[in-house]
Amino acid sequence: MFDDEIKAALDAPLNRAHVKEREQGGRKLSYIEGWVAIAEANRIFGFDGWTRETIDLKCVAENAREIGRDKVPGFGVTYNARVRVTVGRVVREGSGSGHGIDRDLGLAHESALKEAETDAMKRAFMTFGNVFGLALYDKTQSNVVDEAELRRQVEMAAKRTSFLEHYKSSIDDYTDKTKLLTWWNSDAQKAARRNYELSYDDVEMLKARVRQKAEALDA
Repeated sequence: MFDDEIKAALDAPLNRAHVKEREQGGRKLSYIEGWVAIAEANRIFGFDGWTRETIDLKCVAENAREIGRDKVPGFGVTYNARVRVTVGRVVREGSGSGHGIDRDLGLAHESALKEAETDAMKRAFMTFGNVFGLALYDKTQSNVVDEAELRRQVEMAAKRTSFLEHYKSSIDDYTDKTKLLTWWNSDAQKAARRNYELSYDDVEMLKARVRQKAEALDA
């Protein structure tokens, strides 16, 4: 249901500037903030192109506790949430948890439920692609790039799209099978396909077009 522009945006790498880190359980975790997920959803799907619905929200813990070095009396609260994100006919759900600590019980609840809903929303969005944090689940983070590399990849994607359209037209314009195959197999054309960073699927699509054109010229 997604057009090529949306697919390209979802396949794009995650901007490293959007990645935050925190310590948890003695190890460092990478994540994106909730506002980033919402901003990317608005950019890619449109402001009216998606909806979010909290379908389950439960307080699973509420305890009195001491807060900070001064050990002032307060409360710790934990919520679990499940959020549904709908984009057209595509529906994704995510579960998350949130913790709130405050001297005021009401504020502890508010912090916990907001964090749980945001965590669940991000997990639902994550399934759409790298820009929503999927890239962070790869330990190598090969699809997380800095701003300069991201700009380069975006520019290359635009050039690649134009190159593919020109290439398909060039194939269609041939009237001689031998010349077509010689052109396709030439070192210059192989280099051009590498320089524009064509994917395996791109090359296979062009190969199929060359075969079809060659068969038509044989007929």
